[in-house]
Amino acid sequence: MDPHRLLIFREVARTESIAAAARRLGWTQPAVSQHLRRLERQAGLPLVVRHSRGIRLTEAGATLLRHADAIATRLHAAEDDMAALADLAAGTVRLAAFPSACATLVPTAMTNLARHRPGLEIRMTQCEPPAATTLVTSGEADLAVLFSHDSRLPDHGPDLQLIPLTDDPVRLVVPTGHPAATAAAPLTCLASTPWIAGCPSCATHLAHTCEAAGFSPDVQHSTDDYVVVQNLVARGLGVALLPQLALDAYHHPDVRALPLATTERALYLLCHREALQIPAVAETVRALQQAATAHRPQTPPAT
Repeated sequence: MDPHRLLIFREVARTESIAAAARRLGWTQPAVSQHLRRLERQAGLPLVVRHSRGIRLTEAGATLLRHADAIATRLHAAEDDMAALADLAAGTVRLAAFPSACATLVPTAMTNLARHRPGLEIRMTQCEPPAATTLVTSGEADLAVLFSHDSRLPDHGPDLQLIPLTDDPVRLVVPTGHPAATAAAPLTCLASTPWIAGCPSCATHLAHTCEAAGFSPDVQHSTDDYVVVQNLVARGLGVALLPQLALDAYHHPDVRALPLATTERALYLLCHREALQIPAVAETVRALQQAATAHRPQTPPAT
């Protein structure tokens, strides 16, 4: 059955008059009568009995009216849902982000969204940039937070949009009291010191940074966990490079973070170009941009 004709029939049934239904619909009376006759042919049964004061429903008409009412209710619910999504009162955004962003930027953004857009739900997945890019490309995530070292843009397909977010300074992390803390060129003091490396991208950045200082790092430990890194450093088992976001998330009291000139990573947001037209995604982008501004260090700490 044509659902449009069911809704016309519903107006006829509720007003008990073809003429009254036509006025409410803004149609002519013959047009409403024609749709009603076609619906009766589709149903195979008469739906109304016409009399001088209007119409009366047949048993088949009363049964069909219940279905027409249900359809109208669902359509109204759909309109309400679409209006809520358009007004950012509801919606789900699937977000992928690397660990230190998941511990800092993402919770800040989620808290602000929960306060101002309580119907907007964020579902977070923690993963490194290559995996996050794959999730966005495959449609399993709507938005990703990525990082890249040494001014290289993260790899992404032509259908994806990369949005610069902020810069995240990279610090040299040594035990408290280490001689490098007072050295004019701290990296050069660490040529023979064991190093701790992170993810593949971070390990490559470590190698390039040390090579620029004139040596190759002796990497004795590898871990993506910045809490583990700092615990190893605190016990004198190595030194490391860590981004400021990781130190914002957790800072061991027995390590010192030293600023390094021109050493940082760039943060980006990644999504399909069309996704920015979805209000919930666009609002999440704005919330992450505000969180990045709030977390941006004002002065390089050396603590």
